[in-house]
Amino acid sequence: MYTQIKQFVDNWKNSSDATRKLMGALTDLSLNQKVAEGHRTLGKIAWHIATSIPEMANRTGLKVNGPKEDSPAPNTAFEIMDGYDVAAKSLLDQIQENWTDADLQVQDEMYGEKWRREFTVRVLREHEIHHRGQMTVLMRQAGLEIPGIYGPSKEEWAKFGMTEPEI
Repeated sequence: MYTQIKQFVDNWKNSSDATRKLMGALTDLSLNQKVAEGHRTLGKIAWHIATSIPEMANRTGLKVNGPKEDSPAPNTAFEIMDGYDVAAKSLLDQIQENWTDADLQVQDEMYGEKWRREFTVRVLREHEIHHRGQMTVLMRQAGLEIPGIYGPSKEEWAKFGMTEPEI
């Protein structure tokens, strides 16, 4: 539960840095990777993360810049990361400029329910974390090196001069 804007800002900065690490490892070729027919591609999941920020945040009255929810996923990893960067930064700017700590308790209409803003921004962050997990699986299937987010990835142990854990 967020009771102060600073709490969210600090969490969001760490979380979006982790998302940027993953997006920075994407290649244009990897964007078409999918787990199975009828499922989103890696590129569409990454784009969904970017488009969800303004889509969800703007329901609270903020004016977050970023890609529109119904805009088609770009064909390049750079464009996806750029769209994400715009939205992630705009979210922080808008919250810091327009909300006070007390505004975190304001309720907004969200998908047919009433959500406190602290819950909305928590869901937005957790939504991103959920999709980052999906991305890492598809990235591995696409043969990409996974950057460590909450500690070293399998590929990073040797870079840190450590023995890879036994599987």
